[in-house]
Amino acid sequence: MNRQAAIGVTVFVSIVFAIFFIYPAFSVIGEAFRTPDGKFTFDFIGDVFRNPVYREGLWNALALGVASTLATFLIAFPLSLLAHRYDFRGRGVLGVLILIPLVLPPFVGAIGIKHMLGVEGSFNALLIDLGLMRAKAPVDWLARGRFWGIVAMNALHLYPILYMNISAALSNLDPAMEQAAENLGCPPARRLWRVTLPLAMPGIFAGSAIVFVWAFTELGVPLVFDYTRVAPVQVFDGIKDLTGNPAPYALVAIILVISAVVFGITKALFGRQTSGSQPRPKGRGGEVKLTGLRGLGCAMIFAFVFVLAALPHAGVVMLSLSEDWYKTVTPVVMSFKHYIDALGDPVVVPSITNSLIYASGATLVDLVLGIAIAWVIVRSKIKGRALLDALVMLPLAVPGLVLAFGYLALSEPGRPLNFLVGKDGNPAALLIVAYAVRRLPYVVRSAVAGLQQSNPALEEAARSLGAGWFRTLRRVSLPLIGANLAAGCILAFAFAMLEVSDSLILAKQTEHFPITKAIYTLLSSLGNGHELAAALGVWAMVFLAISITGAAALAGKRGGLFRV
Repeated sequence: MNRQAAIGVTVFVSIVFAIFFIYPAFSVIGEAFRTPDGKFTFDFIGDVFRNPVYREGLWNALALGVASTLATFLIAFPLSLLAHRYDFRGRGVLGVLILIPLVLPPFVGAIGIKHMLGVEGSFNALLIDLGLMRAKAPVDWLARGRFWGIVAMNALHLYPILYMNISAALSNLDPAMEQAAENLGCPPARRLWRVTLPLAMPGIFAGSAIVFVWAFTELGVPLVFDYTRVAPVQVFDGIKDLTGNPAPYALVAIILVISAVVFGITKALFGRQTSGSQPRPKGRGGEVKLTGLRGLGCAMIFAFVFVLAALPHAGVVMLSLSEDWYKTVTPVVMSFKHYIDALGDPVVVPSITNSLIYASGATLVDLVLGIAIAWVIVRSKIKGRALLDALVMLPLAVPGLVLAFGYLALSEPGRPLNFLVGKDGNPAALLIVAYAVRRLPYVVRSAVAGLQQSNPALEEAARSLGAGWFRTLRRVSLPLIGANLAAGCILAFAFAMLEVSDSLILAKQTEHFPITKAIYTLLSSLGNGHELAAALGVWAMVFLAISITGAAALAGKRGGLFRV
């Protein structure tokens, strides 16, 4: 790419991000510090901290973020370490199976868990049948206030992100470091604490930052669990009265600052690889092959985590098939009736069509921008390409709740982004932009990886034979990175289809609901609303499973999908 084209792409992308990413994010902050007459003030932020309800909501959100991150680490790190150090039968298959939580949005899984672990759920029914619990004194396994239930849901959904980051970090460690410590008589536990863990810290903290921000700003699971004393739900409830109510803006500004600080600290402390975290020599030095009971033990650990993580999925599937499931271990009567009823529901079918339109539009935008951005980052020599790379990765650091709230405020009548909302209130363009901005990093990272792995000499040869840059791109470059682009686009499309924060906040009218908003609406319906929501959730689960499997197969490596 010539210098002028690279500069043009950089300027264009910077303008797009300034309008549709930086402006919405910082407009929320501006509203939190501006009085109705335009004066600067800290009063609204102070009011949030003085209000015991909002203070409790922020504290609960922070506690959920920290507890969920610790719980996720306790699941992910041992699995990553076992997969890194040992070779045992079934490791490859089990390593894929434990990624199963990624195929179900967490708030959909919460529906199934409520029916399994609630006071009148199937687990209590099993214990009562076995005589281990009194029928008149059932236990609420989701815990009082639902706090630990939300932590469990977050951990079971998010541990694959940390697992992939830690696995990628461990795979890049120089085995000579651990071997040298072993040769000097360092015992395994001390070697883990003094050598392996410090060298893997960049991957641990990169994944932990994503997990913390995700759990800290999670909206869907607390809504399903009726856990209202948490900041994201308070922001969602505050949307009903934005006029003259600065509290939601102040809450979102505080959430954004906390998230930015977490990512800033992570990048400052672990943004660079240590000297021991270089590409490993060929082979897997230090790996031990396990057979017999030891190999079976490692496989059982992976299998146990898989079964535990699959509980929400099992609950959703059983609920979608149930005709009568109340205080019984399994549904008394099962049928496919709810799948048929869902197709006739006035909310469901339009929501599927809407999500296909929104996600397809966002993926097309991401594909065009992703190719151009990756080309500048990898093939150009301009000085600003590193800043461009950092800029397009920022959506991973900014919570979806913050951006959704910013888009909502700026798309009101008379506001700058109102042109993205149709005259009939159709938010299609607004949701396409929101989805595209949130999922662009997936396509960029995939395209960058593809260009880095392809030989630039082939492109140079085409140019020397007289091919223009566009013909070179179309006939040489794109075929070489096609698998990478397909993987990134599949991920962007799949997660856009099942986006939660943007969908719940920006879609207001029933005829414009995407899938996740339709599921949330069905949950509040009388009659068989929960069963219809579960049936739609199963469809979403199957769709995401196919998408992620395809993306992993095309990309060839799983470790980089969520790396920052």
